[in-house]
Amino acid sequence: MQIRPIEESDVEQAGRLLRELSTEFILHESTTEGAATFLRENDEAAIRRYIDIGHVYHVAEIDGEIAGFIAVRDRSHLFHMFVGVKWQGQGLARKLWNMARGSAIADGGSGVFTVNSSNYALPVYEALGFVRTAPMQCLKGLYFNPMKLEPDERER
Repeated sequence: MQIRPIEESDVEQAGRLLRELSTEFILHESTTEGAATFLRENDEAAIRRYIDIGHVYHVAEIDGEIAGFIAVRDRSHLFHMFVGVKWQGQGLARKLWNMARGSAIADGGSGVFTVNSSNYALPVYEALGFVRTAPMQCLKGLYFNPMKLEPDERER
């Protein structure tokens, strides 16, 4: 397995993975309009736009396949994290997070991070140290849980 910055040639696979996983684990709780908006705002073209405006993406590649990816916005907001079903439960999300978090801090981030978690991903983010900051919210027909991670005392 290799975790590395995303390349243009990875965007199609990342977009497909995002679409498959969000359809299975996130969008069934959303309104029809919310699901359509989410998919439109997170397709391959959108990923390219996010990269162009400075979101930092890393991919996990296993045997030539994108097994997962992560994106951080503004060195402080975990924007995307998706891990393919066959790799879930094997620590890949934590490895992606450690890479993205380290990169954000090395680039000047404070170590404070936020994320808007789906209900499905709550246990993953809690295991990474995130805590809820508010009850479940709904924006544009998409349900999410605002969460925050404070830096470890050793990092202050």
